Amino acid sequence: MTVDAKPTLLIVEDDLDIMEMLTAFFRVQGYEVVTVNWGEDALRTCLASPPDLVILDIRLPDIDGFEVARQLRANRRTREIPIIFLTEKRERVDRLHGLELHAEDYITKPFDVQELRLRVRNTLQRAKRAPLTNPVTGLPEGDLTNEQLEAYLESDQIALLVISLGNLDRFREVYGIVASDDLVRAVALMIQGSLQELGTQSDFLGHITNTTFLVATRATNTLALQERIRSRLQASFNYFYSSQDRESGTFQQEGLGVQITEIRKPAQSYRSMDELKGKLRTLAG
Repeated sequence: MTVDAKPTLLIVEDDLDIMEMLTAFFRVQGYEVVTVNWGEDALRTCLASPPDLVILDIRLPDIDGFEVARQLRANRRTREIPIIFLTEKRERVDRLHGLELHAEDYITKPFDVQELRLRVRNTLQRAKRAPLTNPVTGLPEGDLTNEQLEAYLESDQIALLVISLGNLDRFREVYGIVASDDLVRAVALMIQGSLQELGTQSDFLGHITNTTFLVATRATNTLALQERIRSRLQASFNYFYSSQDRESGTFQQEGLGVQITEIRKPAQSYRSMDELKGKLRTLAG
């Protein structure tokens, strides 16, 4: 969304009366509104042109809203789209499940349309503010990571390590988002431990994406640090699988892995922040 563009809402609702009412209401409020009735259509729409926010019913004719949210969160292109569940399902277990899928809000029917308007507005305002810390690990991201990239551009003494996790999507598909988040948190702690052992107080650890880490360290310190991080992670990945999967070798071909790429001068000098970020996006996949 550009600065002057209207925010786009995707309303996923199979009750035509509610859908038409919400469409008319939010258009008057200045939003672009796209509507679909089916979960699969919602996924296709989000992949083709990601909206700024999804208002999502749970009871849909094909796949339910929980499955829509799970697939949105599992895809790099759609995982950051804010989701507000709007549903008749009032049970505590349903509300917890929705929030477990990282929905920004969970509203039950019947609802106050003015309350929904304010919740949509507040969610979009939060989404517009660049986050400073990652919600899963608490590590720096956004502008704080950009500051380290600027320092790299200005110094010949700093090297960057880009640490990417392999086959995490497959792990999430089998074990779920909560287990995947637990894994990412554990990886962050293991990288922090390696930095405490071999790094300095000025070293930086943050995020490029939710599952790709950035380390900024002394250019003279990278080989030992890379080896320590790689060996620690590889030795630990097996413990995140169930005992049954470990014994059967289910993940032998698609197991968790780690790739560490070093960026340092003068071999890899970048003329601008945009050029450096382009390289990092490529490494993050």
